[in-house]
Amino acid sequence: MKVPVYMDYHATTPVDPRVVEAMLPYFTESFGNPASRQHRFGWITEEAVESSRSTIAKLVGAESKEIIFTSGATESNNLAIKGIGEAWKQKGMHIVSVQTEHKSVLDVCKKMEKLGYQVTYLPVDEYGLIDIDRLKHAIMPKTILVSVMVANNEIGTIQNIAEVGEICHEKGVFFHTDASQAVGKIPMNVREMGIDLMSFTAHKIYGPKGIGALYVRSSNPKVKVAMQMEGGGHERGMRSGTLNVPGIVGFANALELCSQSMDEDSKRLSNYRDKMVAAFSSQLDGVYLNGHPTMRLPNNLNISFTYIENDALMMSMKDVAVSTGSACSTANPEPSHVLKALRLPQERLHSAIRFGLGRFTTEEEVDYVVNRVVENVKKLRELSPAYQSRFAGRTAAVYN
Repeated sequence: MKVPVYMDYHATTPVDPRVVEAMLPYFTESFGNPASRQHRFGWITEEAVESSRSTIAKLVGAESKEIIFTSGATESNNLAIKGIGEAWKQKGMHIVSVQTEHKSVLDVCKKMEKLGYQVTYLPVDEYGLIDIDRLKHAIMPKTILVSVMVANNEIGTIQNIAEVGEICHEKGVFFHTDASQAVGKIPMNVREMGIDLMSFTAHKIYGPKGIGALYVRSSNPKVKVAMQMEGGGHERGMRSGTLNVPGIVGFANALELCSQSMDEDSKRLSNYRDKMVAAFSSQLDGVYLNGHPTMRLPNNLNISFTYIENDALMMSMKDVAVSTGSACSTANPEPSHVLKALRLPQERLHSAIRFGLGRFTTEEEVDYVVNRVVENVKKLRELSPAYQSRFAGRTAAVYN
């Protein structure tokens, strides 16, 4: 077993060697610009792009023309929210989102507020789920968009997206979802779930960084999105710029591989996750699971080890790569906005660790990480006066 052990698969994933192999010819041999339609070099790459577009569309239940390539989920979220806001401004200037969304949604919503839009941020319950009735009441005649992520990147909680989509269509508003953590891990079908716009990316599913997509529904209802990047009118006029052909080919290949192994990977990783929970709970007290106990991603585990600081725990085991939350917010010393939205007590906020399992995680690595965590939590608690006074002599762990 190699160290350090990587357990931060929510932040990013290694590119699968099979994906790299599929991409390689498009760096040196088939290197043409797909927009160069006057010669064979452009024809070859255009064919590769459209074949990849078709593959990706099929795997999420969309039509090829509904897949718009971007640089990643952050750009897709920006294009969806800003693009709908600009295109449908005359209909209304109200957006509904959720307090636990990724920063690439929340920060865009804040920008929209500065531009005069009204944004309602729905609260969540202790598990990270929204209240469907509150969503219904939040939608007003001037609401143009609802943005609710499929699966939370920190706590793994999965929302009832199909129900959200049904409500949005009943109310006549567009529904956008950030599916960065869900696509390739759980079944996703934009038609069956009533999704109008969906952001997703390759680097979360063993594909390359720098390539993502935005699904934009073409009918029933037809979704119009105002472009946010000028210059050439590529991607049906929604996203200008020379296409990242190797990235697109890798994206399609990565998603196809995920679809083929989804059931097997889901079962294996959820077994590993449950094994970790059982081990932590049997060897430590003051252990709390964050997020929903069953409606969660198979590869996600967010746990609070109370009466220690999560930063101290991570520093004590530099041979294990884990995180305290979103990779986009790790420079922020404040507790995670997601955990704050769950209204957790302070001791759980400051002691939460996110474990992200993945395709290349082994059981040997799981056992190693469990042992390292238990060892270091015990050491840190020996230095904690609060723990010594409150938990001395107790052995019962709590698994909520």
